[in-house]
Amino acid sequence: MTPDPNIVYPIKGCNTVTYVKPTINNSNIIVGDFTYFGDIDFEKYVTHHYDFIGDKIIIGKFCQIAKGVEFVMNGANHQMNSVSTYPFYIFDGWNQNTPVESDMPIKGDTIVGNDVWIGQNVTILPGVHIGDGAIIGLNSTVTNDVPPYTMVAGNPARIIRKRFDEELIVLMLKLKWWNKSISEINELIPVLTNSNLEIVKQKIKMIINMEK
Repeated sequence: MTPDPNIVYPIKGCNTVTYVKPTINNSNIIVGDFTYFGDIDFEKYVTHHYDFIGDKIIIGKFCQIAKGVEFVMNGANHQMNSVSTYPFYIFDGWNQNTPVESDMPIKGDTIVGNDVWIGQNVTILPGVHIGDGAIIGLNSTVTNDVPPYTMVAGNPARIIRKRFDEELIVLMLKLKWWNKSISEINELIPVLTNSNLEIVKQKIKMIINMEK
């Protein structure tokens, strides 16, 4: 049976793990194939996401997002360069015009790379960029960008260590296995799941050289 990224429930008999992409209705939430969520109704966990701001959340392929992960978007931010942070403009009856964008702490789009593992109950703040292959420890609050293939944890999340040495990280970013066909990925699985990283390096070098 060929894996299908467009089904909602990818595990037979389990209705608590979902592929995210086929559940999305909001055009400002963009999710790649085979990214899964350890719950249902992913959009509910993208909070303060208002159309009038227009920010996007962009998540790559093959990400693993645990239950309770929340993506806080720019609508959660209040004007902070004035003496009051109260958002009068969003409530009926108050005489405040919508602040200009330059007065608001808008952080831009939230971007998550490919093959990122986000642990349970993580909170990701607006505008954060998380690189390919990163791991976010459970209960972390991610306030800053996370480099590729880096482990972070804590509140605020801090770098614990790089997952691999620089040579292997460079090779993985060249390989971009998540962009290959399903049949190619199936053939790569023994490499992607091999714990002998020196063998992995040699195999990936061979693959990259063959593709030149």
